[in-house]
Amino acid sequence: MRHRSVAIVGLAKNTGKTECLNYILRHVKDAGRRVALTSIGIDGESLDQVSQTPKPEIKVYEDMVFVTSEKHYREKRLIAEVMDISTEQTSLGRLVTARAVSPGKVLLSGPAKAESARRLIEGMRRHSVDTTIVDGALSRLSIGSPTVTDAMILATGAALSCNIPQLTRMTKYVYDRIRLPQVAPELAERLAPIESGVWAVDKDGEVRDLGIPSIFMAAGHKERLFQYGNTLYVAGVVSDNFMRFLRQQKNAAELTLVIRDFTKMFATMEAYYAYLKKGGRVKVLHSSKLLAVCVNPLAPNGYRLDSDELREAIQTSLGVPAYDVRKMDFN
Repeated sequence: MRHRSVAIVGLAKNTGKTECLNYILRHVKDAGRRVALTSIGIDGESLDQVSQTPKPEIKVYEDMVFVTSEKHYREKRLIAEVMDISTEQTSLGRLVTARAVSPGKVLLSGPAKAESARRLIEGMRRHSVDTTIVDGALSRLSIGSPTVTDAMILATGAALSCNIPQLTRMTKYVYDRIRLPQVAPELAERLAPIESGVWAVDKDGEVRDLGIPSIFMAAGHKERLFQYGNTLYVAGVVSDNFMRFLRQQKNAAELTLVIRDFTKMFATMEAYYAYLKKGGRVKVLHSSKLLAVCVNPLAPNGYRLDSDELREAIQTSLGVPAYDVRKMDFN
């Protein structure tokens, strides 16, 4: 792995994130690079706490660094040396950074927020870590933000939907957002410090304050929304209603909506694609690097999709390879 940090993001619980993580750890343990791993929330439990179905445990190898809570550090099944104990408190105690002295199993329970994960990743430099892998929690995409991690692996599967066409559409919607084009670097630099509100970018690339503190107030200030042109920047999240509002505008075909990164798009796929169908465009300040798409054909209720059929459907729709890590290697 050439990236300083990689997030494993699942589109739903039980889509195979832990299988992906274990696959990666098996294949990098002899690569000559020090790897660290942690999780947003809790991961590595042998029994899923929601569905009560068996889950693969996380196996750590010698010299790998891991970050987990005090509670789960005490429950580890390996020999390790403590490298650091944070002052940050979680519901399960402080975070312990340790180096595995022997191979074994561990339950990961890392920082609860993406911002805390970002600080943790930055701190790994002092432990000579080359790559930090962050296992996401549930269907939270925030850890895949390029402001938190450098690259990501997307895990999807039957837990999201047991209907392959529907599963494919839902996965493609996330993939399309991950692949959103980036604005020019100089514009991204000017917009990055803005943390709230709706702003305009005029035809000369100048950023204009519209005095609209929230997208929820945009409809009430329609007369000033497009006074500087057809490019808008939303610093926060984008809702379903706001996408519908933009689609209904007479100038919808000329509009460009700029957001911070793909994790800020909260609109449904219907509202999103309807806006695009009218000719509207979406761009991001920070683009994301997608390394792989992994599929898990097994649902928590025991229903199993055909792995080859699922992979073929995902690959055809996305135009990139999809992997079932239980059956095939990354190429």
